[in-house]
Amino acid sequence: MRAVLQRVRQASVIVEGRKVAEIGAGLVILLGIGPDDDPGIAETLADKIAHLRIFGDDEGKMNLSIRDVGGAAIVVSQFTLFADTSRGRRPSFVGAAKPDLAEPLVDAFTEMLSARNVPTQTGVFGAHMDVALVNDGPVTIVMDY
Repeated sequence: MRAVLQRVRQASVIVEGRKVAEIGAGLVILLGIGPDDDPGIAETLADKIAHLRIFGDDEGKMNLSIRDVGGAAIVVSQFTLFADTSRGRRPSFVGAAKPDLAEPLVDAFTEMLSARNVPTQTGVFGAHMDVALVNDGPVTIVMDY
């Protein structure tokens, strides 16, 4: 499982002209699922993200978690995080999980993050999405599990 966390001031996801998700301060989580991923990995990642101290305290130090600051999250499934660009000029995506494995794991991850008191919204699995965000910092963290 691969996640790219972007700390944001605000973010939204639009699918076919309709806003499907919108948050203020928090995280946009781009989530890629690999073929060997399972619910245990999803749970470990959700727990790590819920408690990851990447938000500023009163002194501006990254000392607070998304839970501490009352932030929200948008989870966007993104198989392209598993792109292999080592050969040629066209990426290969054979390292990404097939949709029948990936979609339930994205859903499980989202539920696990919500269960950790992080209000969580999602994009639409497999859809073409317009993701708009104002990156705060910028702070971008890549996590592999």
